[in-house]
Formats: sequence, C-alpha cells, structure tokens
Amino acid sequence: MNEINLKGRTAIVTGAAQGFGLAITKRYLKSGAKVIMWDIDEEYLHKSHGEINNSKNCFINIVDVTDSNQVKNAIQESIEDFKNIDIFVNNAGITGPNIETWDYEIDDWKKVIDLDLNGVFYCCKYIVPHMIKNNYGRLVNISSIAGKEGNPNAVAYSSAKAGIIALTKSLGKELADYNIAVNCVTPSAGKTRIFDQMTEEHIKYMLSKIPRKRFIKHEEVASLVSWLASEECSYSTGAVFDLSGGRATY
Repeated sequence: MNEINLKGRTAIVTGAAQGFGLAITKRYLKSGAKVIMWDIDEEYLHKSHGEINNSKNCFINIVDVTDSNQVKNAIQESIEDFKNIDIFVNNAGITGPNIETWDYEIDDWKKVIDLDLNGVFYCCKYIVPHMIKNNYGRLVNISSIAGKEGNPNAVAYSSAKAGIIALTKSLGKELADYNIAVNCVTPSAGKTRIFDQMTEEHIKYMLSKIPRKRFIKHEEVASLVSWLASEECSYSTGAVFDLSGGRATY
C-alpha cells in the first residue's frame, strides 16, 4: 500500500457501513485522517465501527442523505465538533430493481434518484460553503460505469450516476478559483450488499462487459479515492476517473 498523507484532515464518508465506503474509511484512517462514518443502517454502522482498530479517530453518525435537513444539521454539528471538514466522499447509493424502463415503477425511480443523485446534491450544497470559507476541500463523488454507458434494466441507477458526473463537472468549474477539488470515479461493479438488489442475470451481464474478467476490489476504489482526497490532487477538478477494468470507451 502506497503512503498517502491525510494527517490533520477530517473526512466524512457517506454509506460507510460496508463496501466501498468502509474500505475508504479504513484507508483514510491508515493515512492519518479522522473519519466520520455516515450511514442510515444503524446496526451495520455500529458493527463496522466496532471492527475498526483505529476507533479513537473514527466516529459514526446515523444520517439519511435523502433528508436535506438531516444533512444540513449533521454537517453543522460536525463542523462544530471538529472545526474543519476537509474531505467529503459521497458514496451512499442503491441500485433499484432490474427491469425494463417501460415497466419501471414511478416510486422505485424516485427512490433511486432521491438517494443516488439528490443525496449527493444535498451534501455538496451544505459542505461547499464551509470549504469555501477555509479555501480548502476535497470532494469525491462515487459514480459508476453505468453513468457513462447506461446499463439496460437499470434506468434509474444509470441516470442518477450520469447525473453525478454532470454535477461533479459543474461544481468543479464553479469552485476552480478555490483550493477545492471536486472529482468523481466511475467504478465497475464490486461485490457488496448492493448485489442483493440485483438479479443474477444482471450480475452476469456486468461481469461479461469487464475486460479484466473480474469485479473491482473495494481496496482498489479506496486507493484512488485516497489520492483524490489528498493535497497532491491540486490540479484535477471536475474530472472523471475510470475504474472500470477496461470497460469504459471514453
């Protein structure tokens, strides 16, 4: 593992109880940061926090990122407790059902968009003014290869992840005059609890599209996201970093 210096930095990671979010949390802690883990799943969050060795620098908060008031209040509380929030990772998300667009239920569409896209917007909206005040910040948004290519039978998820890419590019341009970097990554699928929401057919489809012929490891996501959270990431902003195992064509 290459050393990335995040000493003296404080990060918030959403969807941190498992999968990519938990791997990112662990990597940040090893890099010297304090981490506030956000998740809506209280049981899993407490379980994961209890398994982390460096718990003195790791904190938890039960937050529903689809509730803008909860997001606003949780960010304000963290600022009061820790003074600075230097890094923010928008990772929380769901896939929704695997079904054709014309049969997709309206309520399912709204649920996926609300968490996967609106939640990212709420977090960015309320953390950015704090970062502007300090003239420092690193925002990393977890998108997906589905946001670039559009997966069949995953219209809401693909649309939300495409929205994250556009949000990242827009916000990166808006903040280009500050020492604030806003970037996103587009991983292929990784084996997390999110697979429980997918059909076996859809999982096989995703694997068949990856030239490396395997799913991404959580630690591979954490590695790139750690560099994007560092001071060394001082020039790239509004950028999309591919983590698709060769699947992406652009």
